[in-house]
Amino acid sequence: MPAAVLFDMDGTLIDSEHLWLKGEQTVMEEMGGAWGPQDQAHCLGGPIERAVDYMIEKSDTNHSQSEILDRLLVVMGELYLEAPLQWCPGARELLIETLDNQIPTALVTASWRRIIDVVHAAINHDLGREAFTVTIGGDEVASTKPHPEPYVTAAHRLGLATHECLALEDSPPGAASAHAAGCRVVAIPHITPIQSQRHLVLVDTLKGQTLKSLWLLTA
Repeated sequence: MPAAVLFDMDGTLIDSEHLWLKGEQTVMEEMGGAWGPQDQAHCLGGPIERAVDYMIEKSDTNHSQSEILDRLLVVMGELYLEAPLQWCPGARELLIETLDNQIPTALVTASWRRIIDVVHAAINHDLGREAFTVTIGGDEVASTKPHPEPYVTAAHRLGLATHECLALEDSPPGAASAHAAGCRVVAIPHITPIQSQRHLVLVDTLKGQTLKSLWLLTA
């Protein structure tokens, strides 16, 4: 069994990519531009700053990166607060199994702290207990996904070596980050396909999976 389970947030633990699409479309429309699923897929899993830079390129706006970033975070915070929590298939059950077995957990995401806090509170409310031992946001590391720092930081804060940890991801940047950190990685492709690789286990869904089954798949 893993010594800890490190969960990505959007698209792995919670089904929220439709919220990001709506939020990005809202901000782009305010700037006089357009945004579609192909644009979302282009930015999926990476730093939010990269998505903002891409939005600037597409819209030819005079607004600065910091202005657009702040606006996007405001819009996303409102959407997360308004929308009911939607779990990805099997994710809630796997998180509960992890907690019931008293295995440490981490939420490791490229989303920023103000977004994490909203989602974290909703998850805790849904489960009726604290869900995560540590949480790592994209604005709390020098380099976010696909750089290994987020997962290295999570393992360090848990007092563990990365090879003892199971990481769950849904995007190529996230899977690359976890692998580069030295974690055992299971990827559940959500919007963007992930290429099959020797070091990477791909599953269609977490539904029906257990900690033991996932850990054995990565052995």
